[in-house]
Amino acid sequence: MEKITSFTIDHIKLQPGLYVSRKDRVGEETVTTFDLRFTSPNEEPVMNTAEMHTIEHLAATYLRNEPNWKESVLYFGPMGCRTGFYLLLTGDYTSREVLPLVTECFRFIRDFRGEVPGASAKDCGNYLDMNLPMANYWGEKYTRLLESITDDRLTYPE
Repeated sequence: MEKITSFTIDHIKLQPGLYVSRKDRVGEETVTTFDLRFTSPNEEPVMNTAEMHTIEHLAATYLRNEPNWKESVLYFGPMGCRTGFYLLLTGDYTSREVLPLVTECFRFIRDFRGEVPGASAKDCGNYLDMNLPMANYWGEKYTRLLESITDDRLTYPE
């Protein structure tokens, strides 16, 4: 079997950033997959599931309600390795083009207080596995990165 695209990225060189992971054609539409990388793979500790789950609930809620982008949002969810998230959008975009959207999303997560949307037994299959203070922490950390991001953190390393 062929190695899938995400396994061809040099994870030894990969640093936190906002990357285009892939672009796929689905009928007449392009789907752009973004790699929102939070930690340096195999160097830094990974995120725990509770904060990742909380970030997933908050980001999915924010993105699917954002007036200018909500019709383009297909998916937001965690990477299995727990070093970041994937965002799938309909359309052909660059990392620089979605940078304002992703930055605002993580400012929302950084500043969010209160009941996490969908964090109830009726709405979620694992609603007790949440950690809002750590989601706020990661929101702050990723927002700081995005606010001062350089081009080398917007394109996968060679």
